[in-house]
Amino acid sequence: MTELAIEARGLEKIFGSTRAVDGLDLAIARGGVHGILGPNGAGKTTTMRILATLLQPDGGQARVLGHDVVREAGRVRRAVSMTGQFASVDEDLTGRENLEILGALAGLDRAVARRRGIDLLDAFGLGDAGDRQVKKYSGGMRRRIDIAASIVVTPELLFLDEPTTGLDPRSRGEVWDIVRAMVRAGTTVILTTQYLDEADQLADTISVIDHGKVIAEGTPTQLKASVGAGSVTVRVVDPADRDRAQQLLAEQFGAQPDLSADPHALSINVGKNRGVSAALGALESSGIQIAEFAFGQPTLDEVFLTLTGHATAKDADQEDAA
Repeated sequence: MTELAIEARGLEKIFGSTRAVDGLDLAIARGGVHGILGPNGAGKTTTMRILATLLQPDGGQARVLGHDVVREAGRVRRAVSMTGQFASVDEDLTGRENLEILGALAGLDRAVARRRGIDLLDAFGLGDAGDRQVKKYSGGMRRRIDIAASIVVTPELLFLDEPTTGLDPRSRGEVWDIVRAMVRAGTTVILTTQYLDEADQLADTISVIDHGKVIAEGTPTQLKASVGAGSVTVRVVDPADRDRAQQLLAEQFGAQPDLSADPHALSINVGKNRGVSAALGALESSGIQIAEFAFGQPTLDEVFLTLTGHATAKDADQEDAA
Protein backbone atom coordinates (compact mmCIF):
# COMPACT_ATOMS: atom_id res chain seq x y z
CA MET A 1 0.00 0.00 0.00
CA THR A 2 1.23 3.46 -0.81
CA GLU A 3 1.84 5.79 2.11
CA LEU A 4 0.31 8.67 0.18
CA ALA A 5 -3.43 9.23 0.08
CA ILE A 6 -3.06 11.67 -2.83
CA GLU A 7 -0.24 12.32 -5.26
CA ALA A 8 -0.59 14.85 -8.09
CA ARG A 9 2.02 16.10 -10.55
CA GLY A 10 1.50 18.95 -13.01
CA LEU A 11 -2.30 18.70 -12.79
CA GLU A 12 -4.17 20.92 -15.25
CA LYS A 13 -7.80 21.73 -16.01
CA ILE A 14 -8.85 24.37 -18.54
CA PHE A 15 -12.34 25.82 -19.09
CA GLY A 16 -12.29 27.94 -22.23
CA SER A 17 -9.77 30.71 -21.54
CA THR A 18 -9.67 29.98 -17.78
CA ARG A 19 -6.92 27.76 -16.37
CA ALA A 20 -8.73 26.58 -13.25
CA VAL A 21 -5.87 24.22 -12.33
CA ASP A 22 -2.45 25.18 -13.64
CA GLY A 23 0.36 22.67 -13.05
CA LEU A 24 -0.69 21.76 -9.52
CA ASP A 25 1.43 19.40 -7.38
CA LEU A 26 0.22 17.64 -4.22
CA ALA A 27 1.58 14.94 -1.93
CA ILE A 28 -0.80 14.17 0.94
CA ALA A 29 -0.11 11.43 3.48
CA ARG A 30 -2.74 9.00 4.70
CA GLY A 31 -4.53 9.78 7.94
CA GLY A 32 -5.75 12.98 9.54
CA VAL A 33 -7.24 16.07 7.91
CA HIS A 34 -5.53 17.93 5.06
CA GLY A 35 -6.91 21.39 4.35
CA ILE A 36 -6.95 22.93 0.88
CA LEU A 37 -7.38 26.69 1.15
CA GLY A 38 -7.83 29.30 -1.52
CA PRO A 39 -10.05 32.19 -2.59
CA ASN A 40 -13.03 31.62 -4.83
CA GLY A 41 -11.74 30.83 -8.29
CA ALA A 42 -8.38 29.55 -7.02
CA GLY A 43 -8.99 26.02 -8.33
CA LYS A 44 -9.59 24.13 -5.11
CA THR A 45 -13.06 22.77 -5.96
CA THR A 46 -11.96 21.81 -9.47
CA THR A 47 -8.98 20.00 -7.95
CA MET A 48 -11.26 18.11 -5.58
CA ARG A 49 -13.53 17.09 -8.46
CA ILE A 50 -10.58 15.79 -10.47
CA LEU A 51 -9.28 13.79 -7.51
CA ALA A 52 -12.79 12.38 -6.90
CA THR A 53 -12.98 11.38 -10.62
CA LEU A 54 -15.87 13.76 -11.32
CA LEU A 55 -13.72 15.64 -13.86
CA GLN A 56 -10.91 14.44 -16.09
CA PRO A 57 -7.71 16.49 -16.05
CA ASP A 58 -6.45 18.13 -19.23
CA GLY A 59 -2.86 17.53 -18.23
CA GLY A 60 -0.65 16.02 -15.56
CA GLN A 61 -1.29 12.95 -13.43
CA ALA A 62 -3.00 12.19 -10.14
CA ARG A 63 -3.22 9.09 -7.99
CA VAL A 64 -5.64 8.59 -5.12
CA LEU A 65 -4.87 5.79 -2.65
CA GLY A 66 -2.40 4.49 -5.21
CA HIS A 67 -4.88 4.43 -8.14
CA ASP A 68 -4.71 6.62 -11.23
CA VAL A 69 -7.77 8.89 -11.36
CA VAL A 70 -8.18 8.38 -15.13
CA ARG A 71 -7.12 4.80 -15.84
CA GLU A 72 -8.42 3.38 -12.54
CA ALA A 73 -11.37 5.69 -11.87
CA GLY A 74 -13.60 2.81 -10.77
CA ARG A 75 -11.16 1.69 -8.08
CA VAL A 76 -10.87 5.27 -6.83
CA ARG A 77 -14.66 5.64 -6.60
CA ARG A 78 -14.99 2.45 -4.58
CA ALA A 79 -12.56 3.78 -1.98
CA VAL A 80 -13.60 7.44 -1.64
CA SER A 81 -16.64 9.54 -0.95
CA MET A 82 -17.42 13.21 -1.42
CA THR A 83 -19.67 15.73 0.28
CA GLY A 84 -20.04 18.87 -1.79
CA GLN A 85 -21.27 22.35 -0.95
CA PHE A 86 -24.89 21.41 -1.64
CA ALA A 87 -27.03 18.60 -0.27
CA SER A 88 -26.90 15.34 -2.21
CA VAL A 89 -29.81 13.64 -0.47
CA ASP A 90 -33.45 13.59 -1.60
CA GLU A 91 -35.29 16.20 0.46
CA ASP A 92 -38.69 14.58 -0.11
CA LEU A 93 -37.51 11.37 1.58
CA THR A 94 -36.91 10.92 5.27
CA GLY A 95 -33.41 10.77 6.66
CA ARG A 96 -33.78 7.03 7.28
CA GLU A 97 -35.07 6.36 3.76
CA ASN A 98 -32.16 8.27 2.22
CA LEU A 99 -29.58 6.27 4.13
CA GLU A 100 -31.26 2.91 3.47
CA ILE A 101 -31.49 3.58 -0.28
CA LEU A 102 -27.85 4.64 -0.44
CA GLY A 103 -26.87 1.51 1.48
CA ALA A 104 -28.75 -0.66 -0.98
CA LEU A 105 -27.15 1.13 -3.94
CA ALA A 106 -23.75 0.46 -2.35
CA GLY A 107 -24.55 -3.26 -2.35
CA LEU A 108 -25.53 -3.76 1.28
CA ASP A 109 -28.15 -6.36 2.17
CA ARG A 110 -31.52 -4.74 2.92
CA ALA A 111 -31.40 -5.57 6.63
CA VAL A 112 -27.78 -4.44 6.86
CA ALA A 113 -28.61 -1.18 5.07
CA ARG A 114 -31.48 -0.56 7.51
CA ARG A 115 -29.26 -1.23 10.52
CA ARG A 116 -26.50 0.97 9.13
CA GLY A 117 -28.98 3.80 8.56
CA ILE A 118 -30.25 3.60 12.14
CA ASP A 119 -26.70 3.53 13.53
CA LEU A 120 -25.69 6.58 11.50
CA LEU A 121 -28.78 8.54 12.49
CA ASP A 122 -28.02 7.86 16.15
CA ALA A 123 -24.31 8.65 15.75
CA PHE A 124 -25.09 11.98 14.08
CA GLY A 125 -27.72 12.98 16.65
CA LEU A 126 -30.59 12.50 14.19
CA GLY A 127 -32.28 9.46 15.72
CA ASP A 128 -35.43 11.38 16.66
CA ALA A 129 -35.60 13.00 13.21
CA GLY A 130 -35.03 9.86 11.16
CA ASP A 131 -38.65 9.58 10.04
CA ARG A 132 -39.01 13.25 9.10
CA GLN A 133 -38.55 14.53 5.56
CA VAL A 134 -35.12 16.05 5.03
CA LYS A 135 -36.68 19.27 3.72
CA LYS A 136 -37.97 19.83 7.28
CA TYR A 137 -34.46 19.61 8.77
CA SER A 138 -32.52 22.66 9.98
CA GLY A 139 -29.35 23.70 8.15
CA GLY A 140 -27.12 21.91 10.65
CA MET A 141 -29.21 18.75 10.46
CA ARG A 142 -29.04 18.79 6.65
CA ARG A 143 -25.27 18.97 6.69
CA ARG A 144 -25.12 16.10 9.17
CA ILE A 145 -27.40 13.87 7.09
CA ASP A 146 -25.37 14.80 4.00
CA ILE A 147 -22.13 13.71 5.65
CA ALA A 148 -23.84 10.58 7.00
CA ALA A 149 -24.90 9.76 3.44
CA SER A 150 -21.25 9.98 2.39
CA ILE A 151 -20.17 7.30 4.84
CA VAL A 152 -22.93 4.70 4.60
CA VAL A 153 -20.05 2.57 3.42
CA THR A 154 -17.06 3.93 5.36
CA PRO A 155 -14.63 5.42 2.84
CA GLU A 156 -10.86 5.26 3.09
CA LEU A 157 -10.81 8.88 1.99
CA LEU A 158 -13.51 11.55 2.27
CA PHE A 159 -13.56 14.79 0.31
CA LEU A 160 -15.36 17.55 2.24
CA ASP A 161 -15.97 20.61 0.08
CA GLU A 162 -16.86 23.56 2.33
CA PRO A 163 -18.98 21.40 4.68
CA THR A 164 -20.07 24.17 7.07
CA THR A 165 -20.92 27.00 4.65
CA GLY A 166 -23.92 28.91 6.00
CA LEU A 167 -24.13 27.06 9.32
CA ASP A 168 -24.44 28.71 12.71
CA PRO A 169 -21.54 28.30 15.21
CA ARG A 170 -23.20 25.45 17.09
CA SER A 171 -23.89 23.46 13.92
CA ARG A 172 -20.35 24.09 12.70
CA GLY A 173 -19.03 22.68 15.97
CA GLU A 174 -21.18 19.57 15.53
CA VAL A 175 -19.75 19.00 12.04
CA TRP A 176 -16.22 19.46 13.40
CA ASP A 177 -16.88 16.77 16.02
CA ILE A 178 -18.09 14.41 13.29
CA VAL A 179 -14.97 15.01 11.21
CA ARG A 180 -12.71 14.32 14.20
CA ALA A 181 -14.59 11.09 14.95
CA MET A 182 -14.18 9.91 11.35
CA VAL A 183 -10.44 10.57 11.46
CA ARG A 184 -10.16 8.60 14.70
CA ALA A 185 -11.90 5.73 12.90
CA GLY A 186 -9.22 5.76 10.20
CA THR A 187 -10.67 7.86 7.37
CA THR A 188 -8.41 10.39 5.66
CA VAL A 189 -10.24 13.70 5.15
CA ILE A 190 -9.49 16.29 2.46
CA LEU A 191 -11.15 19.56 3.46
CA THR A 192 -11.71 22.73 1.48
CA THR A 193 -12.98 25.71 3.40
CA GLN A 194 -13.02 29.49 3.35
CA TYR A 195 -13.35 29.58 7.15
CA LEU A 196 -9.74 29.81 8.21
CA ASP A 197 -10.60 29.15 11.85
CA GLU A 198 -12.09 25.86 10.65
CA ALA A 199 -8.82 24.89 8.98
CA ASP A 200 -6.95 25.93 12.11
CA GLN A 201 -9.20 23.72 14.25
CA LEU A 202 -9.29 20.63 12.03
CA ALA A 203 -6.36 20.47 9.61
CA ASP A 204 -3.15 18.66 10.45
CA THR A 205 -1.57 20.01 7.25
CA ILE A 206 -2.63 22.67 4.76
CA SER A 207 -2.02 23.47 1.08
CA VAL A 208 -2.74 27.03 -0.02
CA ILE A 209 -3.85 27.26 -3.67
CA ASP A 210 -4.02 30.42 -5.75
CA HIS A 211 -4.46 30.74 -9.52
CA GLY A 212 -4.53 26.96 -9.85
CA LYS A 213 -1.18 26.32 -8.14
CA VAL A 214 -0.01 25.36 -4.67
CA ILE A 215 1.80 28.40 -3.28
CA ALA A 216 2.48 27.19 0.29
CA GLU A 217 2.21 24.01 2.36
CA GLY A 218 2.74 22.99 5.97
CA THR A 219 1.06 22.64 9.33
CA PRO A 220 -0.98 25.63 10.54
CA THR A 221 1.84 26.48 12.95
CA GLN A 222 4.47 26.28 10.21
CA LEU A 223 2.45 28.51 7.90
CA LYS A 224 1.96 31.09 10.65
CA ALA A 225 5.68 31.07 11.44
CA SER A 226 6.58 31.40 7.76
CA VAL A 227 5.03 34.84 7.36
CA GLY A 228 7.15 36.37 10.07
CA ALA A 229 6.01 38.62 12.83
CA GLY A 230 3.92 37.73 15.80
CA SER A 231 3.01 40.28 18.43
CA VAL A 232 3.74 40.84 22.12
CA THR A 233 1.06 42.48 24.25
CA VAL A 234 1.82 43.78 27.74
CA ARG A 235 -0.46 45.20 30.41
CA VAL A 236 1.21 46.82 33.40
CA VAL A 237 -0.40 47.01 36.83
CA ASP A 238 0.51 50.69 37.30
CA PRO A 239 -0.13 53.00 34.32
CA ALA A 240 2.83 55.10 35.49
CA ASP A 241 5.12 52.22 34.51
CA ARG A 242 3.96 52.08 30.90
CA ASP A 243 6.53 54.56 29.53
CA ARG A 244 9.35 52.59 31.16
CA ALA A 245 7.94 49.34 29.77
CA GLN A 246 7.76 50.95 26.32
CA GLN A 247 11.44 51.93 26.51
CA LEU A 248 12.52 48.43 27.62
CA LEU A 249 10.57 46.74 24.81
CA ALA A 250 11.95 49.20 22.25
CA GLU A 251 15.51 48.36 23.38
CA GLN A 252 14.79 44.64 23.30
CA PHE A 253 13.16 44.47 19.85
CA GLY A 254 14.63 47.50 18.11
CA ALA A 255 11.23 48.97 17.30
CA GLN A 256 8.80 51.31 18.98
CA PRO A 257 5.84 49.64 20.75
CA ASP A 258 2.32 50.88 20.04
CA LEU A 259 0.45 52.43 22.94
CA SER A 260 -3.13 51.31 23.41
CA ALA A 261 -6.02 53.57 24.37
CA ASP A 262 -5.96 51.49 27.54
CA PRO A 263 -3.41 53.35 29.75
CA HIS A 264 -2.13 50.00 31.06
CA ALA A 265 -1.45 48.35 27.67
CA LEU A 266 1.11 48.39 24.87
CA SER A 267 2.01 46.04 22.04
CA ILE A 268 4.78 45.44 19.53
CA ASN A 269 5.25 43.31 16.42
CA VAL A 270 8.20 40.96 16.72
CA GLY A 271 10.05 38.60 14.40
CA LYS A 272 8.74 35.15 15.31
CA ASN A 273 9.51 34.52 19.02
CA ARG A 274 13.02 35.90 19.19
CA GLY A 275 13.70 37.85 22.37
CA VAL A 276 10.27 37.29 23.89
CA SER A 277 11.57 35.47 26.97
CA ALA A 278 14.35 38.04 27.39
CA ALA A 279 11.82 40.87 27.15
CA LEU A 280 9.73 39.35 29.91
CA GLY A 281 12.84 38.91 32.03
CA ALA A 282 13.87 42.55 31.50
CA LEU A 283 10.45 43.79 32.56
CA GLU A 284 10.52 41.66 35.69
CA SER A 285 14.10 42.72 36.55
CA SER A 286 13.12 46.38 36.25
CA GLY A 287 10.56 45.98 39.01
CA ILE A 288 7.63 46.71 36.69
CA GLN A 289 4.60 44.73 37.79
CA ILE A 290 2.98 42.92 34.86
CA ALA A 291 -0.75 42.14 34.85
CA GLU A 292 -0.63 40.42 31.47
CA PHE A 293 2.07 39.33 29.01
CA ALA A 294 1.07 37.52 25.81
CA PHE A 295 2.83 36.42 22.65
CA GLY A 296 0.57 35.67 19.68
CA GLN A 297 1.35 34.13 16.31
CA PRO A 298 -0.21 35.57 13.17
CA THR A 299 -3.67 34.19 12.43
CA LEU A 300 -4.32 32.04 9.38
CA ASP A 301 -6.23 35.02 7.97
CA GLU A 302 -3.03 37.06 8.14
CA VAL A 303 -1.07 34.18 6.60
CA PHE A 304 -3.56 33.93 3.76
CA LEU A 305 -3.52 37.66 3.10
CA THR A 306 0.30 37.69 3.08
CA LEU A 307 0.55 34.72 0.71
CA THR A 308 -2.18 35.63 -1.78
CA GLY A 309 -2.48 39.39 -1.42
CA HIS A 310 -6.24 39.15 -0.87
CA ALA A 311 -8.77 37.64 1.51
CA THR A 312 -10.34 34.19 1.15
CA ALA A 313 -13.37 35.38 -0.84
CA LYS A 314 -13.48 37.43 -4.03
CA ASP A 315 -16.47 39.09 -5.65
CA ALA A 316 -16.24 37.04 -8.83
CA ASP A 317 -15.99 33.26 -8.66
CA GLN A 318 -14.26 32.59 -11.95
CA GLU A 319 -13.90 28.88 -11.25
CA ASP A 320 -17.60 28.25 -10.71
CA ALA A 321 -18.48 30.48 -13.66
CA ALA A 322 -16.21 28.38 -15.83
